[in-house]
Amino acid sequence: MTKINIALICLLFFTATQAQINELGVFVGGSNFIGDVGSTTYVNPNSPAIGLVYKWNKTPRHSWRFSFIKSKLTAKDIESNDQKRMVRKYEFENAITELSGGIEFNFFDFNIFNPLERKITPYVYTGLSLSFYDSLFFKYGRSEFDSKQKTLGLPLILGVKSNLTSNFVVGLEVGSRFTFADDLDGSLPKNSNGIPFGNFNNKDWYVFSGLTLTYTFGNKPCFCAE
Repeated sequence: MTKINIALICLLFFTATQAQINELGVFVGGSNFIGDVGSTTYVNPNSPAIGLVYKWNKTPRHSWRFSFIKSKLTAKDIESNDQKRMVRKYEFENAITELSGGIEFNFFDFNIFNPLERKITPYVYTGLSLSFYDSLFFKYGRSEFDSKQKTLGLPLILGVKSNLTSNFVVGLEVGSRFTFADDLDGSLPKNSNGIPFGNFNNKDWYVFSGLTLTYTFGNKPCFCAE
């Protein structure tokens, strides 16, 4: 086989497998808290959340995903179905910033390498998150700021996505974050002036629900014989 033939085959292969292997975009949605204050409804967004999302599509079935999301967690006992919480009337706000990285797995092949084919697939994501937040405590029934803190967490996201065009992918997702902290709501304060309350066996959770819109770019490399 001549070098010209090899070059032609390589060119055809490259054209057929041209791919957008990178995705960069935004997350827009809402957040809600699950803990010892407020409602215990798992998906109940009550505060805006916004962030950035990057994915590197390793194969049509999985990608490495990284995100940066900011929101304000809010919870009020009067919005709970628990009678004891409704009588207690605690409430708090806590600004949170989350960095997350891990793997996203597609249930079906999601080959964005072929922009002419409409694809749709459910997906699941998990990994590790690092959240920056305010440690709180309650004093005389009011939440008080104690200190800036951070905690690791385990994110679990379920969603469904589709390619809108040859370069844009939209996703709808709901993701819970199990943290290793119990003072986002002030229920287990680090401050000695605070009074512990609630279930000490459960850590704090929060949920992000919303849409992702990403732009795909980059070409799949062609490995050819010289």
